[in-house]
Amino acid sequence: MLEEWQTSWKNGDTGRKIYNILPSVILRPTNWIREDVIFFSQHGPFPAYLKRFHLSDSDFCSCGRIGTALHYATECIYTVSWHMRKPAPNFEQEWLKRVANNLVSRQKIRGIIKFNSENRDLFRLP
Repeated sequence: MLEEWQTSWKNGDTGRKIYNILPSVILRPTNWIREDVIFFSQHGPFPAYLKRFHLSDSDFCSCGRIGTALHYATECIYTVSWHMRKPAPNFEQEWLKRVANNLVSRQKIRGIIKFNSENRDLFRLP
């Protein structure tokens, strides 16, 4: 059953952002909480995500840049208290893996997601 699950996970069409971080299925639960899942899946209160699913007319953050999870973690003026160094584009996947495996980095991610969720109007264009 585990082999079948792994094959399905490896060859699936959905969940690829999480697959790139957690490529192997395991029976023990991860220690991820809601905010971790939101950030790493990039399914959350991010303008780029909301526009992709036609829930918003714009994918821009109110700071003027495209509002992605990475934007909030590395460059948005509203989340500067939690910023981490922005990875080079060709190292983004490796950066996400390292952040996912680093508790201090994950605490920053959790702070960003909580702040973003509590202040949604601040991050959307008027």
